[in-house]
Amino acid sequence: MRTATRTATRTRAWLAAALTGLLGLGATGFTPGSAPASAPAGAATHRPPQPAWERCDFDARLECATVRVPLDHARPRGRTLDLAVSRLAAEGRPRGVLLAVNGGPGGNEGMGRRAPLRFADSPLRSAYDLIGVDLRGTGASSPVHCEVTTPTVPFDSRTPDSSFAGLWADARASEQGCARAGGVERRHIGTVSVARDLDRVRAALGERKLNLIGYAYGSYVAAVYGTLFPHRLDRSVLDSVRHPDWTWRQQFMAQAVAIRENVGDWARWAGRRDGTLGLGGSQRRVMATVERTAAALAERPVNGMNRTAFDATVGSLANDRTRWADLAALVASLEAGDAPSSRAAAAAAETGAGTGAELRPGVLEAATCESSWPREPGVYERDMRRFRERYPYGLGMTRAQPWVCAFRADSPQPPPRIRGAGRPAGLVVQAENDPQTHRAGGAAMAARLGHPLITVADDGSNEIYGRRGYRCVDDRVDRYLLTGRLPDRRHTVCAGAPRPAIAED
Repeated sequence: MRTATRTATRTRAWLAAALTGLLGLGATGFTPGSAPASAPAGAATHRPPQPAWERCDFDARLECATVRVPLDHARPRGRTLDLAVSRLAAEGRPRGVLLAVNGGPGGNEGMGRRAPLRFADSPLRSAYDLIGVDLRGTGASSPVHCEVTTPTVPFDSRTPDSSFAGLWADARASEQGCARAGGVERRHIGTVSVARDLDRVRAALGERKLNLIGYAYGSYVAAVYGTLFPHRLDRSVLDSVRHPDWTWRQQFMAQAVAIRENVGDWARWAGRRDGTLGLGGSQRRVMATVERTAAALAERPVNGMNRTAFDATVGSLANDRTRWADLAALVASLEAGDAPSSRAAAAAAETGAGTGAELRPGVLEAATCESSWPREPGVYERDMRRFRERYPYGLGMTRAQPWVCAFRADSPQPPPRIRGAGRPAGLVVQAENDPQTHRAGGAAMAARLGHPLITVADDGSNEIYGRRGYRCVDDRVDRYLLTGRLPDRRHTVCAGAPRPAIAED
């Protein structure tokens, strides 16, 4: 039993690395032509009760409260959920509230109610009451779970054809476990419900308008909020943006493409430094070295690093320009038959021990079914075969494999088509080489909404403003949020983190 639990946990750990952070995960399908609406039919228009604030038990700087929202916003007098909300009061006279939404779906990662602490020492504290929310189904807000199921297929970054049928069966079993544990609440976990929840929070706070910062998946929540409630949105920043027109599956698969692009950029850089790095004198030769190393590790792991761990590490380090020398050193040491010397290699090899838990967070599986998914196994088999050949790095093949949504019968409400009409101008921030939310999403969202775009060039970061120390970005976003002044240019390019200082040959 312990071995099975370890196997299940290991697989979930790899899949979490591959599919979250959408989120930063990704994009959903839409209902083209659907018109924005301020509230569903029959929604209550009265102001909900004001929150009863108390000091948060996890951080005395914050106040915490609960806001009650309908389970189903189309039935506002039916069952309810409790949203856990936090506040960091402004040091001056606030111009309103500023609410931050993190990636995912379901990826709080220090956000949720802790979101205000990210901006506690920033200039925003002088102008806004900073608000955090554990989104429905997460944290302390009526969490939604899936049952832990044990995979039958060994996890492999280059899954062979013989395992396709097993992966299909494993995905079906995972969906059944999510359905059993998620209950009726699971049907109402989706972007539209989250956006309507945020408007309930706005009303409970007594605010006419809401200011939003959305990171990764949160950028999509903010975009949907502005589509549903354009007259209730004030200033908005969409950072690391999911594509407004992609389904969730398209967004997942675009992550694999972005990672492979970063690996190719690293290989080109390394090829111009063969005298120092010794991996080959061109991009093609460096990639040949990588593939020889992967093949050797498939036959004989080195110090706990097998091919799957190697593929994951190559993708992870290639995304971060500051770690390119580490990646080169790792490949060189493995090519020479030595134990991996990079600390990243050791981290990649560690997949975690089993905990014996019977439940796990289930919001990712719940929300990503709001767009259409193929239901024919042949579609996944074809795409996995293609991704195995083209996009093995960073666990890219997992982006094409069967997902629970192929079997789900009670999908949440699909989001509306993102619209710019009626909403005030905001800002879009996007790293050029973001592996989680492909750069195409930022450009498409900025064009759709008519927002200025700030691009961080030659950088693989996700979630940028207030996190990476890029003054070019932070100064412009601060100025907009504090004064309302947008950048003078429709497209501003900022420099990202520098590559390692190794001279070309």
